[in-house]
Amino acid sequence: MILLSYDGSADAQAAIDRAALLMPGAETTVLTVWVPFLYSWARTCSAIGSAGMAGSYAFSDTENIDAASRDAALATAAEGAQRATAAGLVATPSAAGRDGDVANTILALAREIDADAIVMGTRGLSGVRSFLLGSVSHAVLHHADRAVLVVPSPTLAERRHEWVSEDSLSLDVAGH
Repeated sequence: MILLSYDGSADAQAAIDRAALLMPGAETTVLTVWVPFLYSWARTCSAIGSAGMAGSYAFSDTENIDAASRDAALATAAEGAQRATAAGLVATPSAAGRDGDVANTILALAREIDADAIVMGTRGLSGVRSFLLGSVSHAVLHHADRAVLVVPSPTLAERRHEWVSEDSLSLDVAGH
């Protein structure tokens, strides 16, 4: 069983393609994580320094907002499952509400379904952007209790390929 984290991005699509290449026919759960409204609201209020506001308002439409978010996530997961099936995996879509951070949500579902491996893409953020935004793939990789396959986006893979080629060339010229 593979748990494949999918958000519709090019790197998530690359992760599906690589999983199908390496593990053809594998049973796969394609997961899209969605963010509950009150979690988003509380985080936003905290970030702008008005955390007290989050608890002072009653949101009568929270259930509908969460249902729409859950439905959108499930539609994204279904798109990923279709791609995975077309690539040769046996895929089922799944959506989970974010519980804490996205990495924890992915790890919790991996435990729940007893996944043999977690497969996910990465955009390859580095430096300040990675520090400020965090990295879901980094957190999953460092906290997982099972195999994790992190697949670079096509753009990142090309950039790294060029870097390795340039570095290899300079090593050859230097005689190393």
